[in-house]
Amino acid sequence: MPMTAPDYTWHFTPGNTFSYESGQTGILSLAEVGELSLPTGRVVACDPFVYLGSGDIGAFTTQVPPGRYRVEAAIATLTRPGEPRATRPHTRVAAARLVIRDVPTVTWELALQEGQDVSELGDDEFFGYGVDAGTGCFYDASADGAFPGTEDEEGPVWAAMETVGDGPAVFFATGLDGHTLAAFTSGWGDGAYPTWVGRDGAGEVACFLTDFFVVPTRGEAPA
Repeated sequence: MPMTAPDYTWHFTPGNTFSYESGQTGILSLAEVGELSLPTGRVVACDPFVYLGSGDIGAFTTQVPPGRYRVEAAIATLTRPGEPRATRPHTRVAAARLVIRDVPTVTWELALQEGQDVSELGDDEFFGYGVDAGTGCFYDASADGAFPGTEDEEGPVWAAMETVGDGPAVFFATGLDGHTLAAFTSGWGDGAYPTWVGRDGAGEVACFLTDFFVVPTRGEAPA
């Protein structure tokens, strides 16, 4: 059967810890990315440095009411036993979510683009977006052309990225006509990553969430 989602509430609970077989451990915290404007309620997730403005990435079929919604990232700070305290902590973005309703999420389903059918997926397969520049993002479908220059390594998205200092690598860009984009580094880097739609007990959309596969499965991650 296709990949199933873990309980992502765990990822977004500050102070939770996990470990890898190598002995490296991680502790989770939250970082606010920004308040994203969704004038059409049609959500796009992609690597902005590869696909933004290309027209090659469609919005998800699940739509939400137009509005402004919080984006936050689950940050894993990684250490090794006996390792000297680093001047700059080793952090990775474990997951990022676009919060539509600040309510508990009860069910998860893959966020799909037009023409995608989960029945076509094999064991542990998923639909997701490819990352080739180590970055993911959320934005409204109407904002696809609002960030000129991105493909030429200039413009507001590049300027926002360059403001990232020693903290978690998340950033927020404002483009033409007030359009916005919330971005974050993609866990360990390039690859393919699923985005999930979380729903509350009434079946309403609570969030969109992209998992960057930094946190091991719960069977391997101590509570």
